[in-house]
Amino acid sequence: MASKTREIDVAKNLKIIEWLKAELVDSVGALFKALLKTGNDAAADALAAIIVVTYLLGKRVGVSFYTVDTRVKAHLLANINSGHEVERWYGDLSDLLHYIENQKR
Repeated sequence: MASKTREIDVAKNLKIIEWLKAELVDSVGALFKALLKTGNDAAADALAAIIVVTYLLGKRVGVSFYTVDTRVKAHLLANINSGHEVERWYGDLSDLLHYIENQKR
């Protein structure tokens, strides 16, 4: 009986992974549509949905929220140190890293 329960859990996990992938694509589409319109509410909603779905998808495939956060910070630092254009032109990567680090306090 335990084997049957495990099979159901695996199937359920695979199904939610596929659903989250579809949600991610849908949210990216919503973002692209929102960027064509004026106002920031729809874009903010789509961006928030993308972030939430990304964390949940990571969890379902075995990547903890902490690991995602750690990798985001490492990615930001690497791009800051390599002189990424967005950083050189606008300082956005440093701004984001500073924001993330201050949110944790």
